[in-house]
Amino acid sequence: MTETGAVPDITRFMRAMQFSDTMLPVGSFSFSNGLETAVAEGLVTDAESLRQFVQVCVKQGASCDGIAVLHAHRAALACDDAGLADADFAVIERKLNEEGRVMVTRMGRKLAELGLRLAPESAPIADWLERIKSGEVPGTYPATRALVLAEIGAGEQESFGIHQYGVAATVVGAALRVVRVDHMDTQQILFDVGATADEDYHAVKDLSLDDMSTFAPMLDIFASIHVRSHVRMFMN
Repeated sequence: MTETGAVPDITRFMRAMQFSDTMLPVGSFSFSNGLETAVAEGLVTDAESLRQFVQVCVKQGASCDGIAVLHAHRAALACDDAGLADADFAVIERKLNEEGRVMVTRMGRKLAELGLRLAPESAPIADWLERIKSGEVPGTYPATRALVLAEIGAGEQESFGIHQYGVAATVVGAALRVVRVDHMDTQQILFDVGATADEDYHAVKDLSLDDMSTFAPMLDIFASIHVRSHVRMFMN
């Protein structure tokens, strides 16, 4: 991956698409980002309420983990190991519920393993995975994905966009199993998310890690309810 100068643009584009795929084997299908509890509590019942829920998740994704994605991507390009670790810790320190921490680190490690499997010559990914295994860094999903995308030559806007798409795609994927919506509904929601991506990027691109905002109390309440539920379809 490090020899991206020799890789055609279309190849880099296709590889970036690969890492935005909801079928990527990192476990995102196992998490609902609080949607299951929102459905159980009667707050998400149809396509319109699902749209509103996704919009909240995407805005929260931009103002919190999205900022870390940008800093991690820039650090990766600059070979700044300390900066990458700072972005990584900024993510985990803002996960208030246990399942959120489990999700973001489990997926991060799986992605690092997958990235090294696909590009065994990548020293930055190999080093990052070793730091995760040793416990030096938590290895969160946003930081790891930013590193992998930087390694394949994706730009920071692409990295941010893939992050935002991933937030929305995880929720609508879960919705197909627990909400009375169809694929047409969920595809429309995903399409509409793209319309706000540029605005969201420009709103956060110059912010620092200290500016990462985690104020989404209902999502944390959903997670706390979910962890005590007797019947659950998703881990989170």
